[in-house]
Amino acid sequence: MNNPHQPPPFLPNADPAGGNPAGAGWVGADAERPGGDSLGAGEVGVGEIGVVAAVEAAMIAIRRRQTRRTFAVESGGPDPVQEVLDAIEAAAPDPLGVNGVAAALGVDQPRASKLTAAAVAAGLVRREADQTDGRRTNLVLTPTGRAQLDTVHAYRRAHFATAMNTWTPEERSTFATLLTRFTTALTP
Repeated sequence: MNNPHQPPPFLPNADPAGGNPAGAGWVGADAERPGGDSLGAGEVGVGEIGVVAAVEAAMIAIRRRQTRRTFAVESGGPDPVQEVLDAIEAAAPDPLGVNGVAAALGVDQPRASKLTAAAVAAGLVRREADQTDGRRTNLVLTPTGRAQLDTVHAYRRAHFATAMNTWTPEERSTFATLLTRFTTALTP
Protein backbone atom coordinates (compact mmCIF):
# COMPACT_ATOMS: atom_id res chain seq x y z
CA MET A 1 0.00 0.00 0.00
CA ASN A 2 1.33 3.45 -0.88
CA ASN A 3 1.88 6.09 1.77
CA PRO A 4 -0.20 9.14 0.77
CA HIS A 5 2.50 11.40 2.22
CA GLN A 6 5.20 10.10 -0.13
CA PRO A 7 5.50 10.85 -3.82
CA PRO A 8 4.39 8.12 -6.21
CA PRO A 9 7.04 5.55 -7.01
CA PHE A 10 9.23 6.11 -10.02
CA LEU A 11 9.45 2.99 -12.08
CA PRO A 12 12.61 1.61 -13.67
CA ASN A 13 13.54 3.43 -16.87
CA ALA A 14 10.98 6.18 -16.18
CA ASP A 15 11.94 9.61 -17.41
CA PRO A 16 11.57 11.93 -14.36
CA ALA A 17 10.70 14.78 -16.73
CA GLY A 18 7.46 12.96 -17.49
CA GLY A 19 8.30 11.28 -20.75
CA ASN A 20 7.50 7.66 -21.30
CA PRO A 21 10.08 6.03 -23.53
CA ALA A 22 8.19 2.73 -23.54
CA GLY A 23 4.99 4.48 -24.61
CA ALA A 24 2.94 2.59 -22.01
CA GLY A 25 1.05 5.60 -20.65
CA TRP A 26 -0.57 3.63 -17.82
CA VAL A 27 -2.23 5.05 -14.73
CA GLY A 28 -4.70 4.04 -12.03
CA ALA A 29 -5.88 0.76 -10.57
CA ASP A 30 -7.47 -0.41 -13.84
CA ALA A 31 -4.30 0.06 -15.89
CA GLU A 32 -1.43 -2.35 -16.28
CA ARG A 33 2.31 -1.94 -15.97
CA PRO A 34 4.41 -3.02 -18.94
CA GLY A 35 4.46 -6.79 -18.65
CA GLY A 36 0.84 -7.10 -17.59
CA ASP A 37 0.99 -6.40 -13.83
CA SER A 38 -1.92 -4.28 -12.59
CA LEU A 39 -1.27 -1.01 -10.79
CA GLY A 40 -2.33 -0.70 -7.18
CA ALA A 41 -4.71 1.98 -5.96
CA GLY A 42 -2.95 5.33 -5.95
CA GLU A 43 -0.01 4.23 -8.09
CA VAL A 44 0.91 6.46 -11.00
CA GLY A 45 2.26 5.24 -14.31
CA VAL A 46 5.35 6.70 -15.93
CA GLY A 47 3.25 8.47 -18.55
CA GLU A 48 1.46 10.35 -15.80
CA ILE A 49 4.50 11.41 -13.77
CA GLY A 50 4.79 14.63 -15.78
CA VAL A 51 1.09 15.35 -15.26
CA VAL A 52 1.35 14.77 -11.52
CA ALA A 53 4.50 16.92 -11.37
CA ALA A 54 2.66 19.72 -13.18
CA VAL A 55 -0.21 19.50 -10.66
CA GLU A 56 2.31 19.57 -7.83
CA ALA A 57 4.02 22.67 -9.27
CA ALA A 58 0.68 24.44 -9.67
CA MET A 59 -0.32 23.57 -6.10
CA ILE A 60 3.00 24.90 -4.79
CA ALA A 61 2.45 28.17 -6.65
CA ILE A 62 -1.06 28.44 -5.22
CA ARG A 63 0.18 27.63 -1.72
CA ARG A 64 2.91 30.28 -1.88
CA ARG A 65 0.39 32.88 -2.97
CA GLN A 66 -1.99 31.84 -0.18
CA THR A 67 0.80 31.90 2.38
CA ARG A 68 1.41 35.52 1.49
CA ARG A 69 -2.36 36.13 1.68
CA THR A 70 -1.93 38.07 -1.56
CA PHE A 71 -5.62 38.46 -2.35
CA ALA A 72 -6.46 39.70 1.14
CA VAL A 73 -3.61 42.22 1.15
CA GLU A 74 -4.24 43.41 -2.43
CA SER A 75 -7.93 43.91 -1.68
CA GLY A 76 -7.13 46.06 1.35
CA GLY A 77 -7.70 43.50 4.08
CA PRO A 78 -5.39 43.12 7.04
CA ASP A 79 -3.14 40.13 6.38
CA PRO A 80 -3.20 37.93 9.53
CA VAL A 81 -6.71 38.97 10.52
CA GLN A 82 -8.09 37.66 7.22
CA GLU A 83 -7.17 34.15 8.33
CA VAL A 84 -9.46 34.51 11.35
CA LEU A 85 -12.31 35.77 9.18
CA ASP A 86 -11.85 32.87 6.75
CA ALA A 87 -11.86 30.36 9.63
CA ILE A 88 -15.05 31.78 11.14
CA GLU A 89 -16.78 31.77 7.76
CA ALA A 90 -15.64 28.20 6.98
CA ALA A 91 -16.97 26.90 10.32
CA ALA A 92 -20.45 28.39 9.83
CA PRO A 93 -23.08 27.57 10.85
CA ASP A 94 -21.17 25.99 13.75
CA PRO A 95 -19.81 28.38 16.37
CA LEU A 96 -16.06 28.90 16.54
CA GLY A 97 -13.94 30.01 19.47
CA VAL A 98 -10.25 30.76 19.80
CA ASN A 99 -9.38 27.05 20.08
CA GLY A 100 -11.32 26.42 16.87
CA VAL A 101 -9.37 29.21 15.17
CA ALA A 102 -6.12 27.59 16.37
CA ALA A 103 -7.17 24.24 14.93
CA ALA A 104 -8.39 25.74 11.65
CA LEU A 105 -5.18 27.72 11.11
CA GLY A 106 -2.80 25.08 12.43
CA VAL A 107 -1.33 27.44 15.02
CA ASP A 108 -1.02 27.24 18.77
CA GLN A 109 -3.65 28.75 21.06
CA PRO A 110 -1.59 31.85 22.03
CA ARG A 111 -1.08 32.74 18.34
CA ALA A 112 -4.78 32.21 17.62
CA SER A 113 -5.65 34.38 20.61
CA LYS A 114 -3.38 37.16 19.32
CA LEU A 115 -4.90 36.98 15.83
CA THR A 116 -8.42 36.96 17.28
CA ALA A 117 -7.63 39.98 19.48
CA ALA A 118 -6.42 41.84 16.37
CA ALA A 119 -9.66 40.97 14.54
CA VAL A 120 -11.71 42.19 17.53
CA ALA A 121 -9.64 45.40 17.78
CA ALA A 122 -10.18 46.02 14.06
CA GLY A 123 -13.94 45.74 14.58
CA LEU A 124 -14.24 42.72 12.27
CA VAL A 125 -15.17 40.16 14.93
CA ARG A 126 -16.95 40.30 18.27
CA ARG A 127 -16.91 37.85 21.15
CA GLU A 128 -20.24 36.40 22.20
CA ALA A 129 -21.12 34.12 25.12
CA ASP A 130 -22.04 30.58 24.07
CA GLN A 131 -25.68 30.09 25.00
CA THR A 132 -25.23 26.33 25.55
CA ASP A 133 -21.99 26.49 27.55
CA GLY A 134 -21.32 29.58 29.67
CA ARG A 135 -17.61 28.76 29.84
CA ARG A 136 -17.17 29.20 26.10
CA THR A 137 -16.94 32.34 24.02
CA ASN A 138 -17.82 32.25 20.34
CA LEU A 139 -16.47 34.53 17.66
CA VAL A 140 -18.99 36.25 15.42
CA LEU A 141 -18.40 38.34 12.32
CA THR A 142 -19.47 41.97 12.63
CA PRO A 143 -21.10 43.72 9.66
CA THR A 144 -17.66 45.23 8.94
CA GLY A 145 -16.09 41.77 9.07
CA ARG A 146 -18.74 40.40 6.70
CA ALA A 147 -18.11 43.35 4.35
CA GLN A 148 -14.35 42.62 4.46
CA LEU A 149 -14.99 38.98 3.55
CA ASP A 150 -17.31 40.03 0.72
CA THR A 151 -14.63 42.38 -0.61
CA VAL A 152 -11.96 39.67 -0.53
CA HIS A 153 -14.33 37.15 -2.18
CA ALA A 154 -15.15 39.62 -4.96
CA TYR A 155 -11.47 40.37 -5.49
CA ARG A 156 -10.52 36.67 -5.61
CA ARG A 157 -13.36 35.84 -7.98
CA ALA A 158 -12.42 38.71 -10.29
CA HIS A 159 -8.84 37.40 -10.44
CA PHE A 160 -10.03 33.85 -11.08
CA ALA A 161 -12.40 35.05 -13.80
CA THR A 162 -9.57 36.98 -15.43
CA ALA A 163 -7.33 33.90 -15.33
CA MET A 164 -10.06 31.87 -17.06
CA ASN A 165 -11.36 34.54 -19.44
CA THR A 166 -10.09 32.72 -22.53
CA TRP A 167 -11.62 29.41 -21.44
CA THR A 168 -14.90 28.13 -22.79
CA PRO A 169 -17.81 27.75 -20.37
CA GLU A 170 -17.34 23.97 -20.64
CA GLU A 171 -13.65 24.27 -19.69
CA ARG A 172 -14.52 26.43 -16.68
CA SER A 173 -17.18 23.96 -15.58
CA THR A 174 -14.86 20.99 -16.03
CA PHE A 175 -12.07 22.77 -14.13
CA ALA A 176 -14.42 23.61 -11.25
CA THR A 177 -15.66 20.03 -11.07
CA LEU A 178 -12.21 18.46 -11.23
CA LEU A 179 -10.62 20.95 -8.80
CA THR A 180 -13.41 20.33 -6.31
CA ARG A 181 -12.97 16.57 -6.66
CA PHE A 182 -9.22 16.94 -6.27
CA THR A 183 -9.37 19.05 -3.11
CA THR A 184 -12.06 16.80 -1.62
CA ALA A 185 -9.85 13.77 -2.23
CA LEU A 186 -6.95 15.49 -0.42
CA THR A 187 -9.04 16.11 2.69
CA PRO A 188 -8.07 13.60 5.39
